[in-house]
Formats: sequence, structure tokens, C-alpha cells
Amino acid sequence: MAAISFLLLGLALGGGGVYLWLRERLGRATDKLAAVERNQGQWEDRLKAATGDALLKSQASLLELAEARLAPIKETLTKFEAQSKQLEDKRAREVTAIGERLREVAAGQEKLRTETGSLVTALRAPHVRGRWGEVQLKRVVELAGMLDYCDFRTQASERDDDGRLLRPDMVVKLPGGKCIVVDSKVPIEGYLDAVATDDVDLKRVHLGRHAQQMREHIRKLGQKRYWDQFESTPEFVVMFVDEGLYRAALDEDGSLFEAGAAAGVIVASPATLIGLLRTISYGWQQETVAESAREISSLGRELYDRLGVFAGHFAKVGRGLDTAVAAFNQAVSSFETRLLVTARKFPEHGVTNDELPDAKQIERKPVVVSAPELVALPHRDADAA
Repeated sequence: MAAISFLLLGLALGGGGVYLWLRERLGRATDKLAAVERNQGQWEDRLKAATGDALLKSQASLLELAEARLAPIKETLTKFEAQSKQLEDKRAREVTAIGERLREVAAGQEKLRTETGSLVTALRAPHVRGRWGEVQLKRVVELAGMLDYCDFRTQASERDDDGRLLRPDMVVKLPGGKCIVVDSKVPIEGYLDAVATDDVDLKRVHLGRHAQQMREHIRKLGQKRYWDQFESTPEFVVMFVDEGLYRAALDEDGSLFEAGAAAGVIVASPATLIGLLRTISYGWQQETVAESAREISSLGRELYDRLGVFAGHFAKVGRGLDTAVAAFNQAVSSFETRLLVTARKFPEHGVTNDELPDAKQIERKPVVVSAPELVALPHRDADAA
């Protein structure tokens, strides 16, 4: 604009006509510029309005599209939230149940500890240990299946040559009238003392005492010599002990097995005794089978003899039938040749008009028993059957 003003100033100085012309042209240019500026403003307003409407429409479309696309995700999140809540509720219930079970286990452990303490105290009494050993022994016999055969008895009493009462816990019968003596022992005092202490050296001392108690039981049991008191008994006695007690003593003193063999004592744990008793049970089964076979053989011989006697009776019946048939035929012959000849003359004299029936002879004969093993011998008594 400064340049235009300067140009106008120069033209004014140069001549008035040119100045007016330029001024007129400048005015028209200024009007056109103003019109252009007005049109530009209108276009800017229209563009802003159109852009705003398009933006609003685009925003609404975008929101609708976003809602349509996010709907499955929202549904999935809702389901996930519900499942998470269910899992959390289930976890809470399970945690509560586990807590209750743990409290029950703790109470059970405490009860077990109390009962174990009572059992340990009771097992220190000799009569309780003896009774407990007898119960364990009877349980082993039941597991071995020996009760079905009734081939054992408990607390059988015998006296030795010096009058001492020998009372084994069990005498197991063997096939053939033999038997095995079983005695239950519970050397447990030293073992209980060893379990109750945490001192390693003191525990070793108690285990050594436990092994010595086991050896003493073996020695005393061998001195009873049950095989001298019970007939048909092998020269050994079975000493029944708990597996744990025997293993602890054997770990401390490995010569206990040889000591038992030398004293005529076989130390048997529950597993060993079950194996021995099942072997005996199998022997009884074989004996039962053999006895049944002998009984069947005797019954067979008796049946064979009685069958022969019955065959004799049967043959006698056949011979009696043959004699009866022969007598019947003779009677029929006499009836026809002697009686009917005379009786048939009565109608001729007007006595009666009834005809007499004909009597026929029997032509069948009884079959004779011919099998040699069924023919009764002459010396057999007919009343034996």
C-alpha cells in the first residue's frame, strides 16, 4: 500500500489526469478486493459449517461403529467377570473347607498322640503286652485262612518232666497228626525308651538293651523244649514277634538269627508266619482232597459190591417170573384141553348161551441178566444190600 501511495504521489506531481485515472482504477480494484474478501469470508464460514457437520457425522458414525465392534468384547468381559466371581467364590469355599479339614487333621493328630501315649503306657505292663501279642497272633492266623480248617488252638497247657506248666500261645496242627508250637513275645521296653529319647548316645544304649531282651526271650523259649511235651512236634518252636521290634534288635545285634537257630527257636514276623501258615493250609487242602479220594474209593467199592448183590436179587426175580410164566402156560393148556371141552357142552343142553373167553398162553420170556460184573456170586448174602 505504501508503494501505491508513493506511486500516486508521483503521478500527482506529474499530471492531474493520470492521477484521476489511476485513482479510479484503484477504487475499483479496492472494491473488487473487498468483494473477494467478503466472498472468502463467506466461503470460510460455509467451509467451517460443512466441515463441522461432516465432523459431527463422522464422530457419530465412529461412535456407532466403535459400539458395534466393542459389543462382543463387552459381552466377553461381562462373562469373564461373572466367571471370575464364581471362581473366587468357589476358591473361598474351598479355602474354608481346607481350613476345616486342617483343623480336623490337627485334632486327629492330637487325639492320635494322646492315644499313642496311652498305648505306650499300657504296653509297658507285661499282661497287656502278652494279650496284645495274642491278639496279633490270632489276626495273623485269620489272614492266613487257617480258621476255616479249625486246625489251631490257643493256650494249650502241658507240663514238663519237672512239673512246670508249659503254656504256648498256639499249637498249629499239621496233616498226619503232627503240630507246630508258636509262642508270641513282645520285648518292647527298651525299644519304647529308645523311641522316646532324642539323645543319639542314649538311644543307642536303649537299642542295645532291646537286643539283649530279644536274645533273652529266645534263650528262655528254647529252654522250654516244647517238642518234648507235644507228640509229633519238630524240634523247634516258632517265636512270633513284631516286624519292627525284630528288625531293630537285628540291626543292633546281627547274631540273633544264629542264636535262635542254635536254641531251636525260629523267629517269625507277621509276614513270615503268614507264609508258613498258608503253606500249612495248602497241606491241609491236599490232605482233604486225598481223604475225599479215599472216601470216594471206599464208597465205589461198597457200591460195586451192593450192585452185585442187587443184580443177584434181580436175576432171582427174573427166574421167578420165568417160573410163573411157565406155570401160567401150563394152567392155560389145562384150562383149554380139560375144562373148556366139558364146559362148552352146557350150551347144547340149554344151560346158558354165553360164550366162554379164550385163554392164551404167554409167549414172552424175561431177559436174563448176563453182564459178568452184575451177576451175583453164589457166596454173596442176598440180604447184604
